[in-house]
Amino acid sequence: MANNEMLAMILAGGRGSRLKDLTNKVAKPAVSFGGKYRIVDFPLSNCANSGINIVGVLTQYEPVLLNSYVAGGRNWGLDTRDGGVFVLPPREKADSNLNVYRGTADAITQNIDFIDQYDPEYVLVLSGDHIYKMNYHQMLKFHRENKADATIAVISVTMREASRFGIMNTDGEGRIVEFEEKPAHPKSTLASMGIYIFNWKELRRLLVADRDNDKSSHDFGKDIIPTMLGEGRKLMAYEFKGYWKDVGTVDSLWQANMDLLDEKSELDLDDNHWRIYTEDATEFPQVIGPDAVVDEAYVTQGCHVEGTIRRSVVFTGADVKTGAQVCDSVLMPDSSVGEGAKVIRCLVANGVKIGKGAVVGSAGSDSITLVAKDVKGVE
Repeated sequence: MANNEMLAMILAGGRGSRLKDLTNKVAKPAVSFGGKYRIVDFPLSNCANSGINIVGVLTQYEPVLLNSYVAGGRNWGLDTRDGGVFVLPPREKADSNLNVYRGTADAITQNIDFIDQYDPEYVLVLSGDHIYKMNYHQMLKFHRENKADATIAVISVTMREASRFGIMNTDGEGRIVEFEEKPAHPKSTLASMGIYIFNWKELRRLLVADRDNDKSSHDFGKDIIPTMLGEGRKLMAYEFKGYWKDVGTVDSLWQANMDLLDEKSELDLDDNHWRIYTEDATEFPQVIGPDAVVDEAYVTQGCHVEGTIRRSVVFTGADVKTGAQVCDSVLMPDSSVGEGAKVIRCLVANGVKIGKGAVVGSAGSDSITLVAKDVKGVE
């Protein structure tokens, strides 16, 4: 694929309020995942592995950490001679006080000049807050073969889950005939993954018209896609069969991390044929003490374990002291569990310290306990 045939735009401005305190100071795409990664590493690495060398990352909420991370010199395997990763904050004032993107479509509209300078034939629009590995070039091949005006990646969910997603209703050939946003009574189970391929000239026309429409919410799902369907444009559903997780809640983020413990999971972070690029943690030594117990755990380079870890994921920089017990939990970077403390069915946020002898979480709880503040020890 030619370097500028398809350009990618990653929507990474979301707050992710359902992640509660995890996103008080960082945007959802910058949240840690899988021992040493951040969520945004996944779409960026997918672009690199798919041969896409020009990637715009559109930031908005709490952008400082995300901007510095994206622009910090790592290239995610991209060929930076002819492209690279570009941070694109909002540039227009949507109201008198804030520079914001008014919606997902407006985020692309505000960056039309960035896209125009590369003159791509196709534009790939991605969400920056999902965990998955996907070959976008295969999706483009499908788009071309079907002579589509737009192609939307979909994944099959259960009928019970369907009302949480944008649902694509298709004909027998995979052509989208109707789009329903979080329907109370869904007609199908094909959920939008927030991954779109558009023919750029066509999308550009629609974005310019949408920009001047005061009644529009400037959103792909609510405005652009319905407009295209109304005009009789050919929209195709590209069904994805691999692992994909919307980590929009504490429970789903915990579950996605725990999926790494499943030997049958399709999410293999050690696959050298489809690498997930991130910060290099190999410079930090991993210390597993002589009396430590590590059972069915995903323990990352750079952590220090002297206690017991069972069915848990331990991130770089985490520290588990002697006599501590961590079960069915996720310890994020630089968190620590004091001597004799117990952590059960918890997600412990970055840098949080759990004191000596403290007990957090419960084996009998239906939901996961988020520990986002330091917990005092028992005197």
